[in-house]
Amino acid sequence: MISPFFPSVTVRFWTVALILALVLFVPPSFATDKSYRINKGDKLKISVWKEEELNAQVMVLPDGTITFPIVGVVPVAGKTLDELQVLLRKRLEAFIPGPEVNVSLLALEGNVIYIIGEVARPGPYVMTKNLKVMQALSLAGGLTPFASRNDIRILREVADGRTISIDFEYGDVEDGDNLETNILLQSDDTIVIP
Repeated sequence: MISPFFPSVTVRFWTVALILALVLFVPPSFATDKSYRINKGDKLKISVWKEEELNAQVMVLPDGTITFPIVGVVPVAGKTLDELQVLLRKRLEAFIPGPEVNVSLLALEGNVIYIIGEVARPGPYVMTKNLKVMQALSLAGGLTPFASRNDIRILREVADGRTISIDFEYGDVEDGDNLETNILLQSDDTIVIP
């Protein structure tokens, strides 16, 4: 005799299996986010339709460039995947009539922020989506009891190579004041919690 419990166990099993399949096999949000900007250290897959020798997996070099067959060195850091696709298509048109280029993100290894000082888990964090300061501190396990809550600084390198320091007062944002100071982080930002 089959227990009336059996069908519900089967349904639960398949529900869990479906959820696991979605989590493991659906690409993360960064892969489909049109606003994601390529960073140094990211891994890209580039393919050109009907041109097998032009299919490649490349890593963005520390200078923000990649090397791609026929077109050579291409600056890619800071571009979206769509912008890079258009740029490669234009460069390849000199050699191939009407090239169909596809660019996808394989790994975000260059989209890293650093959190140092008085947090539960200091270290580098890969940003798989856009993060603000409070979200990043949450990822790091929050502030320790010894943290200087209102002396936090974000160190950011700007276009001319200088590093600027941005003040962040945790207490204000926590209380709902000065929410505009909970800024969107950029790749390579360092959050320092004394």
